[in-house]
Amino acid sequence: MGRSFANLHIKTHNFEKTIEALKLLSHELKNKEREYEAEETSIVMHLRDSNEYWISVLHDYFVWGTVKKIGKALSRLVDEPVMTAGYINEEIFELSIFENGEIRAERIFCEEWTREDYELKEERLNDDYLQEVLDIPDEELEDFLSISSPGQAVDKLSELVNMTLWCDSEWVPHEEYLRNTFEKYEWR
Repeated sequence: MGRSFANLHIKTHNFEKTIEALKLLSHELKNKEREYEAEETSIVMHLRDSNEYWISVLHDYFVWGTVKKIGKALSRLVDEPVMTAGYINEEIFELSIFENGEIRAERIFCEEWTREDYELKEERLNDDYLQEVLDIPDEELEDFLSISSPGQAVDKLSELVNMTLWCDSEWVPHEEYLRNTFEKYEWR
């Protein structure tokens, strides 16, 4: 078992609108949880302005697989692209971008044997849209898309978008950098 993480990022300049959308989404999540749990719990998310273009969000519900569902739902509530990142066991890095509730671009970075073992297929390849949303220069795009190592792809994308993707809500209590850069939001 290797390192794993999942997070999402909203391309926006409007932090307040993002908080309102996340609050609305958290209430939807709570309503679903209430069907299964007797006790009242709160939804905790960690947010930060990662750079002038992106707001990063961490939540303990985000894991490889679920983060895409939340990204899709959130993209219906904000009028901006939502990028999800799922990294599992150092074998797979799945990058998806949603807008208006629809997946617009997706790339899965892994070795060919991993792709075959997990039967992985991208839902929609749209490299032009990916390039546009991530603002990747032409000369960098081909190099980025040719990477098969998940860890190298995360590093390269972090460099290209000028923010770290190496973050997860489970890491916040243990990593000082994350504790100091992410603000905790809690909704009941």
